[in-house]
Amino acid sequence: MQDDPENRPNPASYSYAQAGVSIAAGNALVKAIAPLARATARPGADAELGGFGGFFDPRAAGYKDPLLVAANDGVGTKVKLAIDHDRHDAIGIDLVAMCVNDLIVQGAEPLFFLDYFATGKLDTGVAERVVASIAEGCRIAGCALIGGETAEMPGMYAAGDYDLAGFCVGAVERGEQLTGERVAAGDVLIGLASSGVHSNGYSLVRRLAADKGWKLDRPALFDADRLLIDHLIEPTRIYVKSLLPLVRPQDGKPAPIHALAHITGGGLLENIPRVLPQGLHAHIDADLWPQPRLMAFLQAQGQIEPEEMARTFNCGIGMVLVVGADEAPHVLRKLADAGETAWVIGAIETGAKGCTVRGSGESWSARDGWEAVHLG
Repeated sequence: MQDDPENRPNPASYSYAQAGVSIAAGNALVKAIAPLARATARPGADAELGGFGGFFDPRAAGYKDPLLVAANDGVGTKVKLAIDHDRHDAIGIDLVAMCVNDLIVQGAEPLFFLDYFATGKLDTGVAERVVASIAEGCRIAGCALIGGETAEMPGMYAAGDYDLAGFCVGAVERGEQLTGERVAAGDVLIGLASSGVHSNGYSLVRRLAADKGWKLDRPALFDADRLLIDHLIEPTRIYVKSLLPLVRPQDGKPAPIHALAHITGGGLLENIPRVLPQGLHAHIDADLWPQPRLMAFLQAQGQIEPEEMARTFNCGIGMVLVVGADEAPHVLRKLADAGETAWVIGAIETGAKGCTVRGSGESWSARDGWEAVHLG
């Protein structure tokens, strides 16, 4: 008997929702976060969401002949801590900070930001909290959140998991960019206090937490008034507004800052040489600033040698400024007025390009005097 197509049962009708993607949830999220984006509007950007791209007008932002500088980054495994402990309300600040702090070290003002939020199944409540924190980071940095992408990808992420990426563009007037070429022997190194672990070293932090059985939802051993998770999740400090006046020429004189180094992965040892010319070496004295209690806790829990601390964590210094010795008092006053905690932590000397961090037997739980060296 010949098969009659008209007598066959209707095939199942597939939909995107059956595959695990909710268009309605995505639309609801865009509607919910639109006011957050509008709150970050600044000259040059209207911060309206919903189009296929975002516009920015550098002239409206006050630039005459700008160079554009771009940076992108993520938050790393700190996101996993936020997910596991329902701390979604500040992780976006980390995302913004990692990008905008990389722009200011070039002398660039962050202008606009775009985010990427990827998950297996969209939870609009969690996503809105994350994007709200991204908008807060943009507000702190003075840049506009002009767009982004929310990707719902069933099968790519475990239940409840998500990941973040950010992209930021800044501008600096031609000829005012920081390249490190003004760095010279005799310059002073000024360190700005970090707000915690920032966003690097969390694979080691999470390994310690698992191996040592930390109770992250209990008060920290070094601070009975605050949970350990809240110390660990503290967002990365955004230094843009404090540093912007110091990276621009003042009263016809060159900017007092010769170079900046954002202390991220690789710690003090590996990040400072990135802004040094050949023939100059950074010397840092770890006795010149107090070791934060959180850093001392991490070091003690992991029995981490001082040399390893210097190449893994920021050790309490989130940004390093290179300034002329005669400008250091002026810069320190300006930083204090801006609310920063800062210390002179070392100097630039002639030598092979690189960085040396050294300390006495009294610093960083060392048994004797120590030093860590990185060349290149």
